[in-house]
Amino acid sequence: MVTRLADGVWWFDLQGVNAYLLEDRDGYTLVDTGMPWHRRRLARGVQTVAGSPAAIDRVLLTHADFDHVGGLDLRGLDATVYLGVEDEPYLSGRQRPAWGTPKRALQQLTGLVQRAPDGPVETVADGETVGGFTAYHTPGHTPGHTCFVHEELSVAMLGDLVRERDGAFDVPPGFLNWDHDRARESIASFTYRGSEFDVACPGHGSPVVSEGSERLAACSLSSE
Repeated sequence: MVTRLADGVWWFDLQGVNAYLLEDRDGYTLVDTGMPWHRRRLARGVQTVAGSPAAIDRVLLTHADFDHVGGLDLRGLDATVYLGVEDEPYLSGRQRPAWGTPKRALQQLTGLVQRAPDGPVETVADGETVGGFTAYHTPGHTPGHTCFVHEELSVAMLGDLVRERDGAFDVPPGFLNWDHDRARESIASFTYRGSEFDVACPGHGSPVVSEGSERLAACSLSSE
């Protein structure tokens, strides 16, 4: 299902996880790509908005978890992929989470069907820009988890920094986070450092189209 959230911002509900497509003066940007079995649904969404995956100019990944990178091999997609520095080794398969963590067990399973992207991959550090987006390093869910804010479109791509439930944001369960304490700290840090935005786009749950930064701030206060 494709939903227009605001001028230049579309939500692809891939059933269980979200992807987003944004259009600005720098072209089309796809944010996250769902799971491998979401490719057909993702392709339909991209075609509805942009006409073809070939029209996408860049892909931003909030992090390298399986449910956000599974559509990188979408047929016709030939765009540079950007993600946080610390998550690049996980995307390439050169590194796995530490033994004994729930994320390690999950990645051992998902690694059977996940493979590194064929196209170019670039890393982004905190404060760097990609097109109209500013990157904010928000570690916790993964070491390199990154949120992206587009001030002109007044939208924030939150990934799994938070999840949406009943119109509010909360912290993902601890067993899903690489470092739960750092995840909570990142919510507070991003709320303090980030620009104000209307549209807030989480990786799971429904996006909100107004008072996004205020709702994230409320989550930050409740998680202290």
